[in-house]
Amino acid sequence: MLHSDNLSVIALPQADLEYRPRWVSADLADRWLQGLSTETPWSQPEINLYGRRFAVPRLVAWYGDADARYRYSGLVHDPLPWTPLLSDIRERVETQVGQQLNGVLLNLYRDGQDAMGWHSDDEPELGPEPLVVSLNLGATRRFDFRRKGSSRIEHSLELEHGSLLVMRGPTQHHWQHQIARTRKVFEPRLNLTFRQLFREPVL
Repeated sequence: MLHSDNLSVIALPQADLEYRPRWVSADLADRWLQGLSTETPWSQPEINLYGRRFAVPRLVAWYGDADARYRYSGLVHDPLPWTPLLSDIRERVETQVGQQLNGVLLNLYRDGQDAMGWHSDDEPELGPEPLVVSLNLGATRRFDFRRKGSSRIEHSLELEHGSLLVMRGPTQHHWQHQIARTRKVFEPRLNLTFRQLFREPVL
């Protein structure tokens, strides 16, 4: 991992990853966490897995432009309209990455028993080189990477309060990531993953 001031470049092959551990101040991150936690209409969707239905182990909400319908894990999410707070955060994120973003998935991990399994954000509507920008608020959680087709964790990163992780280029085609369960965390974590969805799959 290469460090430069408030930027860490994560040197994984066939990946383009940047981590900014103190992207916003702790005070601002606290205000965002409080505001989003209370104003968001959280839901806990169910998915089909091995012929059975399971509630996902976290709370979620999808916001975006009117045409930013998002399909993942067999579910289709119609976007909620941008709130003033989310619009302000989106503008800051777009300025940082230099690209427009038309949707954001909010995940609320209520404690260490809420988790996200191994996956890649490689849905066709995200284009040939998906840009996924992850803003982290609240409890620090470990973020793991592994090669597609492998079971070995290649790299782990502690995602801190107020940090930003940018995943670009070929990353999603070669790597999977997860947030594993842990007995060490009792506080909530709120994660916002901003994306650019295309109306038609880009071939």
